[in-house]
Amino acid sequence: MKKYISLIILTIIVFSCKENKPTYKNPNESFENRAKHLVSLMTLEEKVSQMSYESPAIERLEIPEYNWWNECLHGVARAGVATVFPQAIGMGAMWDKQQMFRVANAISDEARAKHHEFASRNKRGIYQGLTYWTPNINIFRDPRWGRGMETYGEDPYLTGELGVQFIKGLQGDDPTYYKLIATAKHFVVHSGPEISRHSFNVTPTPYDMVNTYSPQFEKVIKQAGVYSIMCAYNSYDGLPCCGNTELSDLLRNKWGFKGYIVSDCWAIKDFYNKGAHEVSENQQEAAAMAVKAGTDLNCGDSYPALVEAVKNGHITEDELNVSLERLIVARLKLGLFAPEGAVKYEKIPYDVVDSETHRLLALETSRKSLVLLKNENNLLPFSKDVKKVAVIGPNSDDLEVLLGNYNGYPSNPITPLKGIIDKLPDAEVNFAVGCKTAEGLPIFEVIPTSVLFTDETLQTNGLNAAYYSNLNCEGTPNHSQIDKNVDFIWRTKAPFSDMKYDHFSVRWTGYLSVQKTGKYALGGEAFSGMKLYLDDKLLVEREDVHHPKKEYEYVSLEAGKKYKIKLEYKQNNTDYAIMRFLWEAPTDSLEQEAIEIAKKSDLIVLCMGLSPLLEGEEMKVKVDGFSGGDRLDVKLPKTQTDLMKKLNKLGKPMVLVLLNGSAVAINWENDNIPAIIEAWYPGQAGGTAIADVIFGDYNPAGRLPLTFYKDINDIPEFSEYDMKGKTYRYFKGEALYPFGYGLSYTNFKYSDLKIQKEISTNQNLKVSVDITNKGEFNGEEVVQLYATRLKDDGLNPTRLLLGFNRIHLNVGETKTVEFTVTPKQLAIVNKDYQQVVINEEISISVGGEQPETKGRKSNNVVSEIVTIKGTPFLIENN
Repeated sequence: MKKYISLIILTIIVFSCKENKPTYKNPNESFENRAKHLVSLMTLEEKVSQMSYESPAIERLEIPEYNWWNECLHGVARAGVATVFPQAIGMGAMWDKQQMFRVANAISDEARAKHHEFASRNKRGIYQGLTYWTPNINIFRDPRWGRGMETYGEDPYLTGELGVQFIKGLQGDDPTYYKLIATAKHFVVHSGPEISRHSFNVTPTPYDMVNTYSPQFEKVIKQAGVYSIMCAYNSYDGLPCCGNTELSDLLRNKWGFKGYIVSDCWAIKDFYNKGAHEVSENQQEAAAMAVKAGTDLNCGDSYPALVEAVKNGHITEDELNVSLERLIVARLKLGLFAPEGAVKYEKIPYDVVDSETHRLLALETSRKSLVLLKNENNLLPFSKDVKKVAVIGPNSDDLEVLLGNYNGYPSNPITPLKGIIDKLPDAEVNFAVGCKTAEGLPIFEVIPTSVLFTDETLQTNGLNAAYYSNLNCEGTPNHSQIDKNVDFIWRTKAPFSDMKYDHFSVRWTGYLSVQKTGKYALGGEAFSGMKLYLDDKLLVEREDVHHPKKEYEYVSLEAGKKYKIKLEYKQNNTDYAIMRFLWEAPTDSLEQEAIEIAKKSDLIVLCMGLSPLLEGEEMKVKVDGFSGGDRLDVKLPKTQTDLMKKLNKLGKPMVLVLLNGSAVAINWENDNIPAIIEAWYPGQAGGTAIADVIFGDYNPAGRLPLTFYKDINDIPEFSEYDMKGKTYRYFKGEALYPFGYGLSYTNFKYSDLKIQKEISTNQNLKVSVDITNKGEFNGEEVVQLYATRLKDDGLNPTRLLLGFNRIHLNVGETKTVEFTVTPKQLAIVNKDYQQVVINEEISISVGGEQPETKGRKSNNVVSEIVTIKGTPFLIENN
C-alpha cells in the first residue's frame, strides 16, 4: 500500500512541476501567451537587442543567438553548396504553379537540413537561420530595372499565383510549426531606379495601386499566409514605406496580415541620412517612427537607439512590446524553442542538399523556363549527327550567367559550352568568346603562373602564400608555401587540416611582370573580404559581405616591368570560400578567333545576352549604357550585335541563345537569325537544358513573363510610376515579343470553347476549352485565359490575364482545360476608388498566347464576347 501511495505522490509532484512551468516554457500555452510572458521578463535593453536582425543570446532566459537574415530566391543562397534553380524571372517563364511548389519545397528541405547542421555546431550567424527574405513579388514594370530578374515578371496575377505556390512550398504544411518563414518583398510600389531607391517618393494613382502594385501582396497574405513582409526603401505618398502607418494598416487591418514586418537593409537610416528621405532628425526618432508604423524588425543598426528613444519619450516600452511579441511568436512557430523531436522538419536528412533528386528537379525547371522566340522554317531542333559545332559568345562558358544573383553554389554547374560538349560526344565542339558582353566589362580569367613571381629576380613562378588561423593575417602564419596562382574554392574545408574552414585568412605576396604593354583589368573574386595592393597602393577592396563578387580596376602595365603584388583574403563564418586572382589582358584576336572556328563548323550556337555584373542591385557598374545596376537602354550591347552581323555573312545554320535577366531589344537579330531561344539565368543545369532544346531532347514550352519592346522610346521614362504605356496591360504600341509569347516544336489546336455568353455582375464565369496536339512532337502547352475590355476608360487595364494552366499532350492527344473566373478578377476601379463589377461587354480569349496584338496576329486562340449585366457589384475588403 505504501508503494502505491508513494507512486501517487510522485505523480502529483511531477504533474505539479509540469503545471508550474513558467508560461513561456509551457507547451500547453498558446504561442501568443508564451511570447507575451517572455517579453515581460526582459529588460528594456534586452527587448531592444532582439529587434535587430542580429539578435544576441539572452542566457538567463535561455534564448539563443539568432540571425534573421537569409536568402533563397532560387535556391538556398550564400550558405555553401546548394541546388541552384533558374533565376526567379526564369521560373516565372515556366508559367507552372505545380513546378513552383516543387521547387520551393526542395529549397525548404535543403534550408531546414542546413539550419539543423549549423545549429548542431552552434553556428547561428548570417544565412544560418530559418527566416528567409524571399520572394520578390514586385512588378517588373520597366525592363531597365536591374532587379527585375528577381521577380516573376510584369503581371500581378501571374506574380501572385506563382508567389502563393512558392510561399506554400517554403512555409510547409504543418498546422503548428513553420518549415521556414517566407518574406514577401518589397512593400510597396518598388521597382527602381536603383540609383535613387533611398530617396524617391511614389504617389501612385489609386487605380495603379489597386490594379498593379498591391494585388499580389494581398493574394500571398490571404491565400498563402505569408508570415513576413519586407518594407521597401522608397517613400510612398510622402513617407518612407518602413515608417508609413497607411501601409501597415492596409496589411494588418484590411488584409488580415498576422506576421511581422522587417525593414529592407539599412532602410531606417534613410529616414535621417542626408540626401535620402530626411523625415526625421536622428536615429532615435527614425527608429521610433518605424516601430510605431509597424516595422517590427530592423535589418540594419538603427534599432539599438530605441533604448534612448524610450527614455526620451519618442516611443513607449509598451509599443516596443507589440513588435517584440510578434518576433518571439515567429521564433516559436519555427520551433526554435521547442523540445527536440517536436518539429517534424528536424528529421529532414542533410543528404537532401545537392541530392540527385534535386539536381534532376533543377534540370527539369531549367528546361521548363526556356522560351523559343523564333524558329524559322523549323530549323530547330538540330540533328545530333552534326560533325563540327562552333559555340561562340561571352556567355557560353561563364558560371556567373548561370547563377544570376542571390544565389547558392552548385557542386557541378553545366554551362552551355559544357552542355553541348556532353550532348555531342562524337562531334568536334570548338569555342571562342568572340566579343565582350559590353564594351568596358572585362572578360576575366585567372592570372596565369607565367606572369607571377615570388621575388624581384623573376626566377621562380608563383606567389608567396601565408595562411593564418585569424582573420587579419596577423602574427606568425600557420603555413607558408608557394602557390602557382590564386584560384581557390574551399567547400566546408580549410586550406589545411589544422585550420578552421570558416575562420582563416591568407596573404599572397610577390611580383607581376607582363610581356605586353597595355591596359589590364586587375582584381579578384572573393566570398568574404579581399584587398589587392599594387606597388603598395590599395587598388581593389572587397567588403566582408558573405557573397562572392568580382571587383576590379583598370591599370596600365608596361612589358618587362616588375609590379609588387599583395593580395589578402579573409574567410569569416561561412561554409563556402572563394578567392580567385583575376585579370583581363589586352587582346585584339577575340573576333577573328570566333570567325575562324565558325568557318570550319557545320552550325553555330551563339550564347549572348547580359550579365549579373551589369544588371542587379545597387551596383557600381563602370560600363556605358548601365547605371547603378539598371540599364539605360534595352538594346543588346553593340559588341555582340556587331560580331553576329559578321558571323551571319558566313551563311551557316545558326541559333542565338540569350542569357539575361531582363528583356532585350534584338531587332536585327530577330530579322536575320533564324532561331532564337531565351534562356534567362538558367541555374546549375542551364547548359544541359539548352543543349536538350537545341538538339531535340526537350520540346520548349516557356512563355515570356514580360513584354520585349522594340525600343526604349516606346515606353515612358523609367522613373514614371504611372502605369500608362507600360506592360502588356497598358502598352498601345507594337512589341517585339508580347507578354505570354513562346513557340513549340509542335502545333496545338484549340476548339469547343464553352462559355456563358451572359453573366450577372456577382457571378463566377466558367470557361472550358479543348486542346489537341496536332504536331509531330510530344510537348507542353501553356493555356492562357485573357479578358479584353471593348471600351477603354483610360484608367483601368484593357487586357488582363485571368488564368493559366501548363499541360502535357502527346501527339494526337486532346485534353479539356477548365477555368473559373471570380467577380473580383473582372472588377474595375471606379471614380470613388472602389473595386466594382460593372455592366460591360468583354472579349474572353483562350489560347497559347495573347489574342491579337498590334502588328501580330494570334494563331492558336479562340474568343467569345461575354456580356456582364445587373446591379454594379462592389468587391469588399480591399
